[in-house]
Amino acid sequence: MTEPLWSSAALPSTSGPDKPNLIACVRRAFFRSCTRLANLLTVERVALHAALLAAFLWSGYAVDLATPGLHDRAGNIKGADFLHFYTAGRLLRTGHANALYDPGAQAGYQTALLPESRGTYFVPMYGPQVYWLFEPLAGLPYGWAVMIWALGNCGLYCGCCYLFWRSCFHLKPHGHLIFLLALAYPGFFSLIAFGQTSGLALVVFTIAFFALRAGRSFLAGVAFGSLIYKPQLGVAAAVVLIATAQWRVLAGGATAIIAQLGFARVWFGGALLRRYGQMFLRVARVQPFLEPKLYQMHSLRSFLMLLLPSNGFALVLYVLSAIAVLVVAVLCWRRADDLRLRYAALLTGSVLVAPHLWIYDLVIFAPALLLLADWAFSHQHAETTGSIWVIIYSCYALPLLGPVAEVTRVQISVIAFAILLWLLYTASKQSGNDVPEPAPKSVNLEMYSE
Repeated sequence: MTEPLWSSAALPSTSGPDKPNLIACVRRAFFRSCTRLANLLTVERVALHAALLAAFLWSGYAVDLATPGLHDRAGNIKGADFLHFYTAGRLLRTGHANALYDPGAQAGYQTALLPESRGTYFVPMYGPQVYWLFEPLAGLPYGWAVMIWALGNCGLYCGCCYLFWRSCFHLKPHGHLIFLLALAYPGFFSLIAFGQTSGLALVVFTIAFFALRAGRSFLAGVAFGSLIYKPQLGVAAAVVLIATAQWRVLAGGATAIIAQLGFARVWFGGALLRRYGQMFLRVARVQPFLEPKLYQMHSLRSFLMLLLPSNGFALVLYVLSAIAVLVVAVLCWRRADDLRLRYAALLTGSVLVAPHLWIYDLVIFAPALLLLADWAFSHQHAETTGSIWVIIYSCYALPLLGPVAEVTRVQISVIAFAILLWLLYTASKQSGNDVPEPAPKSVNLEMYSE
């Protein structure tokens, strides 16, 4: 017997007004369609989908890497972006910090260090304190260094997912399902394949959540402020915290920013920090080198750049849509009395408004999926629950279709993220009026079947 995640029996009847308008009709039709789709989602089916996806992704990756030397079967350097961090760490280790923000000098050093990497170059856009973290790994042969970094990312990701899973009462009985979903998550797979630093951002958002839950506002701010190493991921958090007057959190954030940049100033000197600032301010000039594959990006800005022929028009629409998303995120934070909804809205907004967000950055979205699944289990009678189940599933899987957007020019995952934020807004409006459903001693999903 399959275990349904959701059943239309749990949905209260919603009789419309005497003269329903077009928006109300569309809204009702959307909820009804999602309810029908949600009835198809069962624990067994989702587990099967996750197992098949994990087997496909990781077996393919293993075959791709099973070649001698530093190139995979596609001819790319193993570890991809990690090569940049490894080269920067070696520059610092050998006393060539002055070349850190000189792309030409760094490219020449990289080629001399690893001749196999010829033709693969990077633009240094991280602060010197980030490259400093890679100095120990740069003392190892590249193959060992990239493997250790991959294992470290696995540990960070698994640890964060475990903490969120253990904090979600209604997900505890489904550890096997959560494990399979975490293993097959496209954001995690891309994090390992690219060798990127987004695992650290996931740690930051994890610390911030549990600090907020424990009432330790200043610590939560220190965590949020640590995102200065990857500032595009902290835009939504900064706006939401300022708009909701979270002064203790903001004080912690300012402390973390000052501490991180202060360390860079003291350790590396003001000259190197100024070069980093100058490179950061020239980001518009090097944008084509930073974003060679827009279809691998999943935010509003990349969505509009793919869709529209004019980059200028796309930028204007991005600013306007980002403002709208931030307003909705702020409203969710103010209205929702459940931290799960508020934090999921914050993470969804962070993904949507980030000006530069690659698929590996979606690891920060994994907690939102877990928190929303837990909320949906505990609010089976909410109007939005069936739709949330469907959109959670969509947001999880649709990033895999990124390459399709190169042809269709439509990044479907971003549409799903936007719909999810709207559902969160709808749920947050209702949450203050809801009577909390008592938490059962043990979760039996069959209790919700028809």
